[in-house]
Order: sequence, then structure tokens, then C-alpha cells
Amino acid sequence: MPIKIAAIADDYTGASDLANTWRKNGLRTVQTIGIPSGTSNFSDMDAVVVSLKIRSSPAADAVAHALIAEALLRDLGARHVLYKICSTFDSTDEGNIGPVMDALCKRASARWTLVTPAFPETGRTVYKSHLFVGDVPLNESPLKDHPLNPMRDANLVRVLSKQTTYPVGKLDLQTLANGVEASRARIAQQALQGPCAIIADAIGDGDLERLGDLALESPVSIGASGLGAGLARSLLRASGRQTRAPQSLASVGGFSAVLVGSCSARTLEQTAAAEKVMPVLRLDPYRLVASGGGDIVPAMGFARQHLGKGPFVVSASGTPETVRSIQNTYGNKAAGLAIETALAAIAAELVALGVKRLVVAGGETSGAVVDRLGISSFEVGEELAAGVPKLRTIGRAEGELMMALKSGNFGGIDFFAEALSRLD
Repeated sequence: MPIKIAAIADDYTGASDLANTWRKNGLRTVQTIGIPSGTSNFSDMDAVVVSLKIRSSPAADAVAHALIAEALLRDLGARHVLYKICSTFDSTDEGNIGPVMDALCKRASARWTLVTPAFPETGRTVYKSHLFVGDVPLNESPLKDHPLNPMRDANLVRVLSKQTTYPVGKLDLQTLANGVEASRARIAQQALQGPCAIIADAIGDGDLERLGDLALESPVSIGASGLGAGLARSLLRASGRQTRAPQSLASVGGFSAVLVGSCSARTLEQTAAAEKVMPVLRLDPYRLVASGGGDIVPAMGFARQHLGKGPFVVSASGTPETVRSIQNTYGNKAAGLAIETALAAIAAELVALGVKRLVVAGGETSGAVVDRLGISSFEVGEELAAGVPKLRTIGRAEGELMMALKSGNFGGIDFFAEALSRLD
């Protein structure tokens, strides 16, 4: 049976976010880790999300991997593919949003594609083609200091135009409010001169549903999980299909732990809150980076001390000032790689010691951990927080794991304790 819809995600936590959104909207969803070598586990699935780690990779590499994933998804029967990006639109002037979008649209002969990172449920809205985080423009939010891709411009037309060979147009909120026909006419007008990308406003769920109807008229769309929700609802309405109750995931037992690599303001708050209810080890990021990520002895000593006594947290994050200082000394790429390498090695040791329930905070950290553990795919379970589902590995020879992969700014203050209490 062909799948109903598919996506290529530029990182693992973003993929989990989208897979969670599709599951909530009645689609049984599998999330792959990388490009799967086989698809036998997908026969009863409605949707497939291929998780890649291409947000900050060289543009040529990102394009190559995205095109391989797109070919597989089309072979599975997907008529529409969403390129799932972060709701913060974080990307440099070289990409990778624009180059991947161009390649996917060219491959699919798309006349136009809708682009929106809006996800009102998590405070991301687009108005007058500007991205807002809560009540402030992107460039005035804490995300202006993102450690890998600082976002200093909220004007998405301007941001995307620097990365793409296509003209970048707009679909404003007033036109969208006038309905699908008015919006369709506005898009067609902008596509008269050739293929184009359209930055779409959205401030509420109704806007996302209209955008879902429109986006499905093209073979490709670009957006965050908000657009994914609109696509799912439009797809189900068009098919007349009833949503089905999501299945519960079988428990795995075992010990529990949290690994923290994100340096976002929200993750720092969550770590401080966790410290009140469980042991927390704050690793020295300078020491980790200086060792190239190889110095995990303190972490494992801490873990063995607390293993079996309840959940615990191992954090390698730091304040924005600390991060900038480390990056100035060692370079952005080397610093990030060392932290990811260390936390991935710690994760592998923890799992070998019997940890079967694991929460990981940070997109790049999550990718490194999942790769190190050799996980090929997850089935998506219940939502633990907006954009963060419970994930159960599929077909892991060493035994299944239950995990949560959290983007830095997602989840409430008490997320770590609450998530662990629901991972079973």
C-alpha cells in the first residue's frame, strides 16, 4: 500500500516533532534515521519521515542526501514531500534551506512551492513575511545567538533570497484569510514568470489548514511541523478518511537518564529545574572540547554511582557567553563536534549498562547519539510536550529503547522529570 505523505527532515529532533504532529492528526508514522536500506517495516504506515543531519552540513552534501531520500519516498508512493525545516528557519546565507529546496523542486518539476516555518503551537508565527518567536521578531529573540546558525534577520524573503536561485514571493495573511481561491490566484500570479518560492504568513491553525490545502497542489513544500499539521488535515479531509486512535507503544523497562547538549535558554532552565528533583552532573565543556570529546570518565563515574537509584542528568551545555568563548578558542565546528562525540559515547556506555529510557536535549546531540547507538528507525508514540513525542526503536538487535529527542527550545520547565515519568 503506498504511503499517504512523506517528509525529509534536516535533523533528527525536527523529524520527531513532525512525526509527532502527523501521529496526533491520525496518521500512523515511522521515523527513519538516515536513508533506510529497507522498507519492510513501513507496510502498515501512513506516513514516513526520513531524518537526515543536513541542516549545517555543506550545501552540496545536503542536496545529495535529500535527493536520495526523495527518490526513495517517491518509490514508496508519496505524491507530496515536505522538506521539514526548523521553525526558527536557522540557515546561513549559503543554505541549506535554499539549495535543498531548489533541488527538490527541480526534480519534481514544481511550478511553485509554499514555504513557512510557522508553528503557532510553539510560538512561531509569520506575519508580513517576518518570523516571530512569541511576541518578538526572530532577530530580537534568544535565537539571534544560536551557536551554529545565529539568526539576525526576521525577514524571510530576504533570508531565503540569499540562498535560492528562484524568485521569492509572498502570500500575505489578508489574502490567505480570503480563502483558498484568492490564495491560489495570488500564487499563480507570482508563478507566471517561472518557478518560484512563496513565503506564506500564518498565525493560527486555520491559516495552516488553508496552507495545507494549497501546498498539496504542488509536489513539494518547505516548512516546520505547523505546515505538516495542515498537510495531514487536508489530506484526511480530501480522502474522507476517519482518523484512527493511535496505538500505544510496548514498554521496554530498564534504567532512565537524560543527556543535555543544547545551550538554549529553555534547556538551561530545564536543567536547573531537574537539579531540584534528581542528580545532575554538569560537565566542563572546556575540558570536553580540549580532549576532543574523549574525556568521559567523570560522566561514567557519576552514572555508575546513580544507576539503578533513579533517573539522572548528564549535561555538557553552557551559557551563551561560555559557548562563544569556547568557539573563539577552538572554532565552531570543532567545539560542537567534541560535545556531540562525548555525549554520544556516554549514551553508548549508558545503554550497555542497562539504560533503556533516554531523553536527549539538542538537535545535533540527538543526531550524534542516535547514530552512535545504531538506530535505524522509530515508531512514534504519544506526545510528551508540544513537538516532542515518545519514540520506540524498531528492530534493534541489542534490544529496543524508548527515547525522546528534544529540540533545545521545546518543552516546559519541568520537561525532563515529566518526560521520564512517561517513558516506559
